[in-house]
Amino acid sequence: MMLTFEEFVALLPDLPPHERNLLKRAYEFARQAHEGQKRWSGEDYFVHCVEVARILIDLGLDTAVIAAGLLHDVVEDNPDISPEDIQQEFGDEIARLVAGVTKMERLPFKAEDGTRSHPRDREAEYLRKTLLTIDDDVRVILIKLADRLHNMRTLGHLPRESQIRNARETMEIFAPLAGRLGIWQIKWELEDLAFRYLEPERYKKIASLIAERRADRDYYVGQIVRRLKGLLEKYGIQAEVTGRSKHIYSIARKMERKGLPFDQIFDVRAIRVIVPDVFTCYQVLGIIHQTWRPIAGEFDDYIAAPKDNFYQSLHTAVILEDGKTLEVQIRTPEMHANAEYGIAAHWRYKENEKGHDEAYERRIQYLREMIEIGRGVDDASEFIELMRSDVFRDRVYVFSPRGDIFDLPAGATPIDFAYHIHTDIGHRCRGAKVNGKLVPLDYTLQVGDRVEILTAKRGGPSRDWLNPDLGYVRTKRAISKIRQWFRKQDRDKMIAQGREVLDRELKRLGEKMSHEQVAELFGIEKTDDLLAQIGFGDINPQHIATKILEIERQKAEDEDRLPTSAPEVPRRSPQGLRIQGAGGMLTNLARCCNPVQGDEIIGYITRGRGVTIHRRDCSNVLNLPDQERLIEVEWSDESRDDLYSVPVEIRAYDRKGLMRDIGAAVADEHVNIRDVSIHTSNHIARFTVTMEVESAAQLSRVLAKIERVPNVMEARRYKA
Repeated sequence: MMLTFEEFVALLPDLPPHERNLLKRAYEFARQAHEGQKRWSGEDYFVHCVEVARILIDLGLDTAVIAAGLLHDVVEDNPDISPEDIQQEFGDEIARLVAGVTKMERLPFKAEDGTRSHPRDREAEYLRKTLLTIDDDVRVILIKLADRLHNMRTLGHLPRESQIRNARETMEIFAPLAGRLGIWQIKWELEDLAFRYLEPERYKKIASLIAERRADRDYYVGQIVRRLKGLLEKYGIQAEVTGRSKHIYSIARKMERKGLPFDQIFDVRAIRVIVPDVFTCYQVLGIIHQTWRPIAGEFDDYIAAPKDNFYQSLHTAVILEDGKTLEVQIRTPEMHANAEYGIAAHWRYKENEKGHDEAYERRIQYLREMIEIGRGVDDASEFIELMRSDVFRDRVYVFSPRGDIFDLPAGATPIDFAYHIHTDIGHRCRGAKVNGKLVPLDYTLQVGDRVEILTAKRGGPSRDWLNPDLGYVRTKRAISKIRQWFRKQDRDKMIAQGREVLDRELKRLGEKMSHEQVAELFGIEKTDDLLAQIGFGDINPQHIATKILEIERQKAEDEDRLPTSAPEVPRRSPQGLRIQGAGGMLTNLARCCNPVQGDEIIGYITRGRGVTIHRRDCSNVLNLPDQERLIEVEWSDESRDDLYSVPVEIRAYDRKGLMRDIGAAVADEHVNIRDVSIHTSNHIARFTVTMEVESAAQLSRVLAKIERVPNVMEARRYKA
């Protein structure tokens, strides 16, 4: 139900007359602009505008932002209203805010070739420009978050495809963005709403379990709250003690991360203690630890060492008398306001302007530095991927030898750390020590690691760092710096190095393709251009492997016509295939081309044995005289859990422990070995191994890891 203006303005007590008049004009202007427009739910579109403004009121934002929230869609949805009209009616400030959140579908940008760009590209460009508005006015992003939150609250009325697209975008971009802004209220709700549509069955199950257990849990938490409050009063401490609810998505993540059932996660009792000052925070911590036994490794002091988004609080966990765990957060009212409202606290608590202005300026500077990572990236999709991988994913905090704290994306390596410190240190990185011990350069940094980079006096990065199969570099920022270094090198030198990389990759894959044929696969006319791109790092060995693995690997005839010389290997029925127009038919994978998940495939209707699945570029398929027996097939989502048996050949200089080391390399990728045969002659060992892999990409990673094992000369997909 839509709020009348009087009901709406009642949410803002003590509003000065001139601000009330501004909101009245914005309310009526937006209502008339959206007259007759409906949402998917059938309700008046203007309801959405009022609800966005209500969210902004809840955040405590100023009147100009609330007015812009009411007006945020009028330019896009009413062709008779221009940005100039908004400026003339409401002034520069509100016009600028409205322009900042106007959707990109209304903006007529085009692709480089002059054609209209794909909707997905427009969405990426819109997200890019939204994030880059931090330099102009961060309030634009707050309006956009409010807009996204209400859209997610009403997502149930959209088609399923739109629900999934919006939910995924929310989970990957907007919820993490709210977290980086410190607005946990919005972050948690966005995560729960996105989770509801991305994994509806899992969401419903956890939600129903919470509803069943909530009464008992609230009763026990209430007892703990009363007990702790009384205990603190004995020490003369006045504190606000409340139970802390757990959100559905956070429960799901914790269950997954710790491998625990719902009961053990939800039964963890959680409370929050708010006290007047920092000194009292530590005093309460001591009282709690004296009363109950603290759990080792579960104490975090985010007051002395705030998180990167300026979150501050003491976190601890203790064991109660009944053996259950109690999680406790201890903070001051200002810390709590910053935790709940983040950057919006600057407007919510204007009475303490000095302190909040300083905190606000620190946050703005931090956000500018965060976005600066991608400012030089013009391609919108690449920019969004950079934000996802380097800014919005989980973080890991590590220390330099001097004790400085550095914030990196989870999964970062010593090389990523080196480039984070300084580009030149990254280029000259030759080794690393973590906590005083030498580690390999593909080591995954952990929270609290003390990292020391060992450098050469001169030199540049290794080309292997750009090979994702080897895992040396995980952040887009470092990858970009490495590519820039190679682009500055002499082109002839890069062509020579590219030729070496390509020849090595062709040999590893057992292919006899010419460089011209590979260039054709990439749609590149000149071979030297292909080799230069490989040399510069724009095309890496994984790209090459993916393309090559799409080409026929053996010239055997289809098993329906002539026997193949490929070895007989145990195979798994492809349960995850969807056959267009012929559901329920028997299917099996062709041995001539060994298709795996991710390959382009097609089906061949055999006589008496159902449908045989081939790679689309299999020579047996291309040379078939009876093309009418081909049928369209594709991998379904359910096929992701299926495994595919692929024969692999490994050649190595024989030594003790060789098979053990190869097995360890395979196990690191969680790949199962179904069958092994070994032939040794003149100190050369030849392994024929049948592996169960999930996809062509996983196979490429396994082959790359095997080739890094000492004494291994080559590892390639088997060809008879």
